[in-house]
Amino acid sequence: MKRIAIAVALLLTAAAPAGGASLPEWMSGTWVMVDGASWTEELWSSGRGGMMLGVSHGGFGPELQTWESMRIARSPDGELSLFASPQGRPPVEFPLAVQGVESVEFANAAHDYPQRIRYWRQGQLLMAETSKLDGSDMRRWHYRPVVVTP
Repeated sequence: MKRIAIAVALLLTAAAPAGGASLPEWMSGTWVMVDGASWTEELWSSGRGGMMLGVSHGGFGPELQTWESMRIARSPDGELSLFASPQGRPPVEFPLAVQGVESVEFANAAHDYPQRIRYWRQGQLLMAETSKLDGSDMRRWHYRPVVVTP
């Protein structure tokens, strides 16, 4: 029995990507949150080529108020990071802090806000949250999947 456990552990270690973390492909898709006249849409690509690309935009009624481009990829040190570029500004790196089966958290204590970015699945919903490291100044999004019809 001990030999089987060691063999399984070796196989899992050999199959793990560099840095030990995998891309959160469960985030892939087109997501929307509508709250009255406020709206936010977020799109995430697959992890093809070792990188996930994301874009988000939000507004009130017909008016665009914010937009952001993002990517989840390996940093030069081989670790998984989220790079966020709000409104065309230079990207800020948020290294992976915690990863679960359908949850991921990135953190950068040196950044003013946000310092923590979390995503997780809750049934059909994609949840997103930004905050300071201590959880203060928290903002949360409850995205539902957008069904595209041909």
